[in-house]
Amino acid sequence: MTTRQPTGPRCGHDHPCLTRRAVLAVGGAAGVATLAACSGPETGSTGSGTPGADGTGEDTPSGTTSAEAGETSEAAAEAIANVSDVPVGGALAATTAAGEAVLLTQPTEGEIHAFSTVCTHQGCTVEPGEGELSCPCHGSTFDLSSGAPLAGPAAAALPEVTVSVGEDGSITG
Repeated sequence: MTTRQPTGPRCGHDHPCLTRRAVLAVGGAAGVATLAACSGPETGSTGSGTPGADGTGEDTPSGTTSAEAGETSEAAAEAIANVSDVPVGGALAATTAAGEAVLLTQPTEGEIHAFSTVCTHQGCTVEPGEGELSCPCHGSTFDLSSGAPLAGPAAAALPEVTVSVGEDGSITG
């Protein structure tokens, strides 16, 4: 009487079997590859590829417009809105010269602020509301003057974005 020897570890089939260790190794490698492919550059650069104001070929720092970096361009000087466009006690959605979506607020007449539209809770897009800024995803509301959370799950204020108001009421940023 002969005894049949399994060809794979404890599987009893005539072909090699996958072990739990092999499956986990392949899955882990696939996860690492996915994360590596989705991650951005570690330099903190926006990757715009445009030379900086100092001519070194370095990108201008994130969060600064080319006008703040010492360059003059039509895009930096172009108004994104006018004070008269922003309702008193309300907000207006706009886009900066750098392409950043912002909410311009005017809590009281002549007092202009700009905040990021990205909710600090889970990254949804915050919208102008009645006397406040509101996140439609989970109900967070934010103050028009400070961007501080008023209600909902968001615990941190909306980041303020630097804009300038010209003598003619034009808002640039």
